[in-house]
Amino acid sequence: MNVAEMGRVLLGAVFVFAGLRNIGNRETIVAVMAKRGVPWPRVALFSGVLLQVIAGGAIVFGVYTAGAMTALAIFLVLATVISFDFWRHQGGDRTARLNGFIANAALIGAILATVNY
Repeated sequence: MNVAEMGRVLLGAVFVFAGLRNIGNRETIVAVMAKRGVPWPRVALFSGVLLQVIAGGAIVFGVYTAGAMTALAIFLVLATVISFDFWRHQGGDRTARLNGFIANAALIGAILATVNY
């Protein structure tokens, strides 16, 4: 396994882990999504979880990676705008949301850098 393949596997594993973790936090996440005006928050959450786990797994195993990465990049843009709207907050809450925004931007960058591998 070369370095690019290791990066692809790690990137996919991040999404599988995040999706599975979101199942464990589902009630909290659904409540937050509802508070932020996300339509059908439970359906949105489980759709996101399925996307993260299935697309992440595809990336790990090198199957349909370009499509999986494209879907996850779009998902990340939407999730980032909904979840990490730091521009509407102040103080520690702003800092926490900005950190999440930056982390998701880094994931999008990793996707763009590895989409051809």
